[in-house]
Amino acid sequence: MRDDGFEWTPPPRDKEQPAQLRRILRLFRPYRGRLALVGLLVAASSLVTVASPFLLREVLDTAIPQGRTGLLSLLTLGMIAAAVVSGIFNVLQTLISTTVGQRVMHDLRTAVYGRLQRMPLAFFTRTRTGEVQSRIANDIGGMQATVTSTATSLVSNLTAVVATVLAMLVLDWRLTVVSLVLLPVFVAVSRRVGNKRKRITSQRQAQMAAMAAMVTESLSVSGILLGRTMGRADSLTSDFTRESEKLVDLEVRSSMAGRWRMAVIGIVMAALPAVLYWAAGMAFRFGGPTVSLGTLVAFVSLQQGLFRPTVSLLSTGVQMQTSLALFHRIFEYLDLPVDITEPEKPVRLPAVRGEVRFENVQFSYDRAEGAETVLSGIDLTVPAGGSLAVVGPTGSGKSTLGYLVPRLYDVTGGRVTLDGVDVRDLDFATLARAVGVVSQETYLFHASVADNLRFAKPDATDEELVAAARAAQIHDHIAGLPEGYDTVVGERGYRFSGGEKQRLAIARTVLRDPPVLILDEATSALDTRTEQAVQQAMDALSAGRTTITIAHRLSTVRDADEIVVLEGGRIVERGTHARLLALDGRYAELLRRADAEAGDGAGGVEAGTAAEDGAAASTPRPHPNATVSIPR
Repeated sequence: MRDDGFEWTPPPRDKEQPAQLRRILRLFRPYRGRLALVGLLVAASSLVTVASPFLLREVLDTAIPQGRTGLLSLLTLGMIAAAVVSGIFNVLQTLISTTVGQRVMHDLRTAVYGRLQRMPLAFFTRTRTGEVQSRIANDIGGMQATVTSTATSLVSNLTAVVATVLAMLVLDWRLTVVSLVLLPVFVAVSRRVGNKRKRITSQRQAQMAAMAAMVTESLSVSGILLGRTMGRADSLTSDFTRESEKLVDLEVRSSMAGRWRMAVIGIVMAALPAVLYWAAGMAFRFGGPTVSLGTLVAFVSLQQGLFRPTVSLLSTGVQMQTSLALFHRIFEYLDLPVDITEPEKPVRLPAVRGEVRFENVQFSYDRAEGAETVLSGIDLTVPAGGSLAVVGPTGSGKSTLGYLVPRLYDVTGGRVTLDGVDVRDLDFATLARAVGVVSQETYLFHASVADNLRFAKPDATDEELVAAARAAQIHDHIAGLPEGYDTVVGERGYRFSGGEKQRLAIARTVLRDPPVLILDEATSALDTRTEQAVQQAMDALSAGRTTITIAHRLSTVRDADEIVVLEGGRIVERGTHARLLALDGRYAELLRRADAEAGDGAGGVEAGTAAEDGAAASTPRPHPNATVSIPR
């Protein structure tokens, strides 16, 4: 995967197109029965339509000249019946083909979404959100006309052209040759137009993806706050205007690509009846081979009937060429390698105690040889119900270490085990039940408080919601809101403060009741007072559970059973708070630095704590056997 996200990539080369076309056709394979029925309806409709000119010839050459009113009535009724039957067949084929097309669209959307759900976290850190949304919405949406109608249009028009040409040959082969002499030229022209539009379409979809990303980033709550507080609202509007101008140019170019060529084809096709009348008149004037008036009118009627499906067939070819660019972008996502997969025969643990081990763990974001190593030689054991705190400077690999347990990343060397089983051998359901993560970045959906909590446990009762909220020390605040648990939290939870959102996230994790907890700098962005409230909630949550705390504020880790200091992806110190203070090494240095920051009220540790003997300044963590109101 590219480090800079997924930008526009050129459409497949011509030699790759047959394979891509076969892949597109495979999308329709589950619906081949219904498509066969569409084919029968199309063929029947074409045969009925072609019959009308022959009935017209008999009207002009026989029924009217001979005054046979009975025959005239039968022929005209036949022409009316042909129109009615053809209309019914067209409606039925449209219904079936549209249903099939929409099902294919549904299959594509769900396939892409499902694939993205399986992608590793690294993919989303490298790809703009708007780009992902554009692939699902714009690219698949842009294929709608092609998928829902092009296949049917192709079969319908091809059948109509073949049936019409055969009927024309039956009427008069010489006029047929005159009508079809320019057809190869038309096909070549339409192919060139299709190739040109395909190139422009790729660029247009990439531009739409860029605009979608810009809108997603700049019109989110965070984007609006940043733009206004930085005085960049006008600048962002100007940037969007420039991007929109580029899209206007691409849309115009796409619409006009080959338009003059196609217009010339339309003019020539429309002028052919005049040429046929002229040729028949000249043949009659100079004693050449003649045709009856009925044959001539019937032939021109067929030729006019040939005009619409032929032009439509050429246009369909252009649309298919254009759609290849869209299919290529969709297939690009479907072909992304999934690095984190469930084993063929996964291990399912009926009950999880919570012992976590890191055995000679190595990790790098890029698996290529010589890539930078983020973690190296990590050996740790966290007993069931025990607590481990991981501290260290920014970029030392703390969060990455924690994310290896729930398999947000996979190790590149060594292994991580849960109750002695490699986490890579566990089924996803077991791992999801066993490991809960509370991170600094709290994500809440634009839904009610209750809906956000039930995301962790959809069948949770109201009583369980209240119990979880009480454990997270957020119930009183929720109950005081006018709509209580039905209060809509707003986009990304912006109706709540940072501490309130963190406690909602903790309540959500309480509902899941995982035996292993990963707390990833969950209080680093909070003020001291809010931190204390959140810390109390996390202490209640951690009671009796295996807890790995990735800490920025060292006041939150003093009571951990073991503290490890990471630096450069390696463990440089380990021990209890008191032991590490006595060593006066990297941990003590981090504490002194925190004390210096705390001098002006900005730190998370009270001044002078580095010199203390390890007494905790924060709320003590409950004993593992303490009674806590948590629904287990």
